Amino acid sequence: MASHCLLFLAILATVLTAVNGCTPSDRAALLAFKAALNEPHLGLFNSWTGSNCCLNWYGVSCDATTGRVTDLNLRGESEDPIFEKAGRSGYMTGKISSAICDIDSLTGLVVADWKAIAGEIPPCITSLSSLRIFDLIGNQISGKIPTNIGALNHLTVLNLADNLISGEIPSSITQLTSLKHLDLSNNRLSGEIPKTFGNLGMLSRALLGRNQLTGAIPVSISKIYRLADLDLSMNRLTGSVPYELGRMPVLSTLNLDSNLFGGLIPSSLLSNSGMGILNLSRNGFEGIIPDVFGSKSYFMVLDLSNNNLKGRVPASLSSAKYIGHLDLSHNHLCGSIPLGSPFDHLEASSFSNNDCLCGNPLKTC
Repeated sequence: MASHCLLFLAILATVLTAVNGCTPSDRAALLAFKAALNEPHLGLFNSWTGSNCCLNWYGVSCDATTGRVTDLNLRGESEDPIFEKAGRSGYMTGKISSAICDIDSLTGLVVADWKAIAGEIPPCITSLSSLRIFDLIGNQISGKIPTNIGALNHLTVLNLADNLISGEIPSSITQLTSLKHLDLSNNRLSGEIPKTFGNLGMLSRALLGRNQLTGAIPVSISKIYRLADLDLSMNRLTGSVPYELGRMPVLSTLNLDSNLFGGLIPSSLLSNSGMGILNLSRNGFEGIIPDVFGSKSYFMVLDLSNNNLKGRVPASLSSAKYIGHLDLSHNHLCGSIPLGSPFDHLEASSFSNNDCLCGNPLKTC
């Protein structure tokens, strides 16, 4: 009998929670989070009143059964009617309070594109074991990525781009085996890319450009079967580019421009029929351009400019199915430019500042 009473009380408590919504602890955590921020223009936090934070609190979503807060979605660049009516994007100052870590039911935490939120990422974020989306893009967050970020083993999106984050990429990040989208671009990250980066087997986008990363590209990256977009541009990376990158079955966008790479351009990158955007410009690549293009070659962008390439423009480029933007300028190429497509629509700037190139669209030989 007693067990039936206890079961009834438990069910009753669940029902009451669902009706009333929002546990007091979650509400308190949200209010402490709000207190560390200042949003002066749109008044988004004006909706954060009353005892039920699951009811009409801007950006807050809850589990209908438990009444626990599951998502906090505050995005400063939004199609929300509030933004459209105001005719402006968001601006917010302050910092991310560690109080947010008290909401251990969070699956999504988005505080993005507010331009002026500063401070550091609270280390306690790594205790939110259910977190799937963590997005702080477009602020002025500084400090380091929490060392134990790998503890968030359900994370599918990690976006810390366009901030002031410094230090190294924690090695534990390679434990995020559910991660699909990683964007750390436009920060102040230094050190090397973790050698075990290839453990991120579910990754489809890895954007690490515009940082201060050094060292070589880990060969393990080539093991990420689903990787379609890899951006390592505008860093200080060195060494040669692994041949294995050109053998990746899904990789279609590879930006390695503005680094310190040297050696030969792997022929696999140019012969890969799935490669659509390849930017190797502003490096120290040497030798000839591999003559490995074919009827399946389809490049929307192929930029090999500002290197130390020698020899001729590959004749096989004429057989490519499509070359949209081609830039071979600022090298040491010589000889006549091949005839036919895709060279018919290219401008002289695609071939300028070489040693002795000639032919259409340059001067005749």
